[in-house]
Amino acid sequence: MNNLKAKFILTNFIKVLLLLFAVSVAAFALMTASPIDPLKANVGQAALGSMSQEQIAKLEEYWGVGQPPLQRYIAWFRDFVRGDMGISLLYRQKVTTVIAVKLGNSLFLMIIAWVLSGLIGFLLGSLAGMNRGKPIDKIVKGYCLVISSTPAFWIAMLLLIIFGVWLKILPIGLSVPIGVEASGVTFLDRVRHAILPAVTLSITGISNIAMHTREKMIDICDSDYVLFAKARGESSWQIFKNHGFRNVLGPAVTLQFASISEIFGGSVLVEQVFSYPGLGQAAVSAGLGSDMPLLMAITIISALFVFGGNFIANILYGVIDPRIRRGGVGR
Repeated sequence: MNNLKAKFILTNFIKVLLLLFAVSVAAFALMTASPIDPLKANVGQAALGSMSQEQIAKLEEYWGVGQPPLQRYIAWFRDFVRGDMGISLLYRQKVTTVIAVKLGNSLFLMIIAWVLSGLIGFLLGSLAGMNRGKPIDKIVKGYCLVISSTPAFWIAMLLLIIFGVWLKILPIGLSVPIGVEASGVTFLDRVRHAILPAVTLSITGISNIAMHTREKMIDICDSDYVLFAKARGESSWQIFKNHGFRNVLGPAVTLQFASISEIFGGSVLVEQVFSYPGLGQAAVSAGLGSDMPLLMAITIISALFVFGGNFIANILYGVIDPRIRRGGVGR
């Protein structure tokens, strides 16, 4: 059994590495095929017209213009494997330094959203499943269906208008107050600036968890042992505590880890709306500015989080249901 577990984990780990390599190739190919001229985008057409050929040649060398794509990718891959992510062409700093700051902001935002969406989605799904067909079930289903089809950026703008512009009780953007030195920024300041983007990501992430939890809870409520518990006179709370909670929690937790990709993808749009200086906003700036080293590093790190979440979900599924480790073959 231990060998089977080790093989299952190793297989999934190798898949993650292969997917990361494929993502790096695809991202590099898309950046190479981009119609954006890095010189015009970052220097400007007028400034280029006033430069000499020697100055333009130095800029082309700096931005990597004219070098063979395969040679550039091999050089990048070799340095990346050694832990050298290069120098950001836009920020003129080490990519690791830029990502450390941006990733810290994004993680603070996404962890809050991830925890809130998981807890609220689990509670709403359990409540709806325990009360199938009742008004509370219809309300939860309606909410999930509406939110799942609503773009995250629209919800972000709506919350921004209501709480930032009309009520003026929360900041309208950024991660820290404007005009305050870094030493003067408190933890509460960061929390206040993270509330709106975190709530936006939470709202969009609740529906998936809630609907899956609801379906699982309905299956449990229709099972023979729950029907027998009802016949014995157990209350709804006792049924949930003794039978529903432990059977629903496992699938909900694994689904929650798999939802990391949704949280990460939604953060790109949400950070743009709230001008939140996180990894998503840095990715947009790097793409528009043709900052190859920074964008490649952000792409790999983002993919690592997404694939890592799915990897953990697969491992948890294998722990909960051993048949998955055996490829679905029952014994």
